[in-house]
Amino acid sequence: MATGNPIRGSRVGAGRMGEADRGETAPRHRLEFYCANGHRTRLSFAVDAELPDTWDCPSCGLPAGLDSENPPAAPRNEPYKTHLAYVKERRSDSDGEALLAEALAKVADRRTPRG
Repeated sequence: MATGNPIRGSRVGAGRMGEADRGETAPRHRLEFYCANGHRTRLSFAVDAELPDTWDCPSCGLPAGLDSENPPAAPRNEPYKTHLAYVKERRSDSDGEALLAEALAKVADRRTPRG
């Protein structure tokens, strides 16, 4: 005689699949986005949702647009700036020379023997 739990071996939410059980699906817009590398991404959006003009390509990360003939250009990446480059943006060469002279004078003052 087989005894056991009737829900044994099933998971929460398991059951008959079909529109009658889950209700009607929301109406959707299907859009295709194209990136500069030629990748195509197909997405679905609800009819009442605000539709984006661009989408990040899941394959390469570039921006993708709706026009297959004219996809958005890749963003221009700025090169890495060193600390010195940021300092040079804030100070002129004469300011830098004055600060260096001041720092060297302090070091020289500490090194002179006191007597």
